[in-house]
Amino acid sequence: MSKTKITVAYGDGIGPEIMKATLDILDAAGAQLEKDVIEIGEQVYLKGISSGIEPRAWDSLRETKVFLKSPITTPQGGGFKSLNVTTRKTLGLYANVRPCKAYSPFVKTHFPKTDMVIIRENEEDLYAGIEHRQTEEVYQCLKLISRPGSEKIIRYAFEYAKKYNRKKVTCMTKDNIMKLADGLFHKVFIEVAREYPDIEADHKIIDIGTALVADKPEMFDVIVTLNLYGDIISDVAAQITGSVGLGGSSNVGEDVAMFEAIHGSAPDIAGMDIANPSGLLNGAIMMLVHIGQPEIAEKISNAWMKTLEDGFHTGDIYQESISKKKVGTQEFAKAVIERLGHKPNSMKPAIFAKEKRGGTGSVVLSERQPLKKELIGVDVFIDWKENGRDANVIGEKLRSVDADGLKMQLITNRGVKVYPEGMKETFCSDHWRIRFFNADESKISHEQVISILHQMMALQLDFIKIENLYTFDGERGFSLAQGE
Repeated sequence: MSKTKITVAYGDGIGPEIMKATLDILDAAGAQLEKDVIEIGEQVYLKGISSGIEPRAWDSLRETKVFLKSPITTPQGGGFKSLNVTTRKTLGLYANVRPCKAYSPFVKTHFPKTDMVIIRENEEDLYAGIEHRQTEEVYQCLKLISRPGSEKIIRYAFEYAKKYNRKKVTCMTKDNIMKLADGLFHKVFIEVAREYPDIEADHKIIDIGTALVADKPEMFDVIVTLNLYGDIISDVAAQITGSVGLGGSSNVGEDVAMFEAIHGSAPDIAGMDIANPSGLLNGAIMMLVHIGQPEIAEKISNAWMKTLEDGFHTGDIYQESISKKKVGTQEFAKAVIERLGHKPNSMKPAIFAKEKRGGTGSVVLSERQPLKKELIGVDVFIDWKENGRDANVIGEKLRSVDADGLKMQLITNRGVKVYPEGMKETFCSDHWRIRFFNADESKISHEQVISILHQMMALQLDFIKIENLYTFDGERGFSLAQGE
């Protein structure tokens, strides 16, 4: 077997220790790897590179297309970008895959039957990182959900379930509140699920879904969800299986894939040789499957489980009644190496899907006809805190604004209708939304929108943002106000 070149980053904190342990195991198992080591993390940040990654490192990633990464430390203070988010978005790593499995009784858990995989959309949602301070009191963070982004991750989830003989895919959203953004994700899930009739598909609202993950995790198989929700529930799921320290993760795109532990750099225990390398090792096992070395991945995974069975445990999972010896990072790696070629006795031996070398997360999106898009109104946001923030005062002031029949219909504050016929008990910030429609909601022009803004300027109102209101094939592309 020819060697596969991979990019390796030792990271910060406990990163160098767990990477050494992981690579020692991979080498001993016969993994055919050529390693290109790059520098990332704290020292790069402190050189003034805000992304935390050297420019040369991108060339390595473009060449190898495989990244084995230890956790890093981001310096305190502003101006430093998340390296994980930067890497995922720059390289198009749209699918975050986190297996969460119990290894009871060798790793303590209340849920010994847990065996789920969380597949998280990795590029969109609030992690787009588009934020604004619009008034003295109000900040905004944009939640961006696209149809292609939703379809890619949902198709990936069903293909993953199909490849690994998983029986069910559960979608989690909050579309009872965010009916358009989360509603799109749920709608696409329903559409894609029809193409996989042999796989059960269901949906949970994210709040009860998270509660069920924490209370009845055995009911789940594959979960697919949006970026923020996936970030939260994957840590919940990892913790209930026994330890976040055991969790490995893959971040897969059409061309490049990144493999890592899900935990952080733990600088407080750096250099003490007590960190558990299992999270990074499990990420590396996923990497071996990805690059077409599943037999080596099985060999390592089985030796790792046999090590757990034999009671060689790092401090984070040590149990007086189960463990036979508390070991450090390197001694744990040595124990795994000694068991290469052995299989666990009580746990199910690992068997990984065979796939072509360098298999990617490429999926084929469905073709869609363009929709008829029409502008029918505009929301104008203003910064206003005069007259005791009385909605009736600003409402009466805006009644004079008229652009060829395009008039104010209502005012909201933080999404709640406050004019006309608002409730006096509603608290109002300095951030107001003014909605303009034709009475019959017919098509309007951009010139009318500009006229509205000119008239508001004449009234000495500070507009801070506008959102055009569109229909798509006659269907509203915007939400109604609370109380409307």
